[in-house]
Amino acid sequence: MSGAVIVNAGGVVTGRAGDGLLDADTVVISGDRIAAVGREAELGTVDADLVVDAAGAIVAPGLIDSHCHVVIGDYTPRQKTVDFLQSYVHGGITTCISASEVHAPGRPKDPVGVKALAIAAQRCFADYRPGGMTVHAGSVILEPGLEDRDFADLADAGVWLAKAGFGAFASPADCAPLVQAAQRHGMVVMCHTGGASIPSSSPVTADDLLAMSPDVSGHVNGGPTALSEADLARVIAESDMALQVVQAGNLRASLDVVRELERRGELTRLLIASDTPTGTGTMPLAVLKSVVELASLAPLSPFEAFAAATGNVAAVYRLDTGVIEPGRLADVMLIDAPLGSAQPDAVSAIAAGDLPAVSCVFTRGVLRFEISRNTPPPTRPLGVRAGAVPTPAG
Repeated sequence: MSGAVIVNAGGVVTGRAGDGLLDADTVVISGDRIAAVGREAELGTVDADLVVDAAGAIVAPGLIDSHCHVVIGDYTPRQKTVDFLQSYVHGGITTCISASEVHAPGRPKDPVGVKALAIAAQRCFADYRPGGMTVHAGSVILEPGLEDRDFADLADAGVWLAKAGFGAFASPADCAPLVQAAQRHGMVVMCHTGGASIPSSSPVTADDLLAMSPDVSGHVNGGPTALSEADLARVIAESDMALQVVQAGNLRASLDVVRELERRGELTRLLIASDTPTGTGTMPLAVLKSVVELASLAPLSPFEAFAAATGNVAAVYRLDTGVIEPGRLADVMLIDAPLGSAQPDAVSAIAAGDLPAVSCVFTRGVLRFEISRNTPPPTRPLGVRAGAVPTPAG
């Protein structure tokens, strides 16, 4: 068998909403998939390529950044920075979802141009893995003039993401027919929410969002300017759309969103993302920082916060990653209390407001690094060696 195993873990954060810390110390990886999760004593053994001794660190799914402004390649024109996506992997982000290639210099706005940009971005990242990361790129920006046949063409070309709220409409709500057309063709539609972020964008209010009914209210806490309290309350109460909060937004509004979703028993609607690179900059630890902030300041457990950045996102975007269970893509990281923390483990550190250490990251079953260059060092140094891998008996 060609694969790897993580042994001697201090538990598993599954990424599933409602789960606590799973009492498992072993995760088996076969090829690019998770093969088994359980206790080492209950698993048989076969030859394998790699054994990672977690030394008590905790296994967690790699983070999914559902609001990342990629363009073409591992370069951001907005911040003129190269290799930023590779650096994001060192922040525990193993998957990025394009929030549209809106920062492409000279971005086209005619139907042919917006289709071409989306298809080009989708093609560029189809097999390109910066730092091992998977990038779902090519989010068509909904502009006047697009018709149903255009969405059919885009879907046939492999484009399955769409972005509302940037088009040249007299009112953002006028985009509603295009949102519905994109959804009919199987696209997940995210909409800019709140105040304008760049000169080509417009404020989007609760009335606009409710008229459009996208799948995801992008940066509902502001990107960077939040909705009014009244509008925020309406979006939560009068829709069932996913509500994405971002590091580059308004923290107070994020806390309000979490409190209300928790009160309503609807935390599966919560998504945590970065909304970078934008004016805030490139932030490799953006998603992890939001997980920590919300788990330590809001009525949200570390497990629920992780689900909002992993399993919840995977459910909305129909991805086969984001959860630690057999059959899922092996996008996995080890996290620990940072060296010098007063807390005994990563989960306790997150609850206390400390950024955890990222000890290592696997993407698609491949070990990408043995210690993050962006987080503090772990309390428990892991061990990496060749050896025998536990795997389900029989």
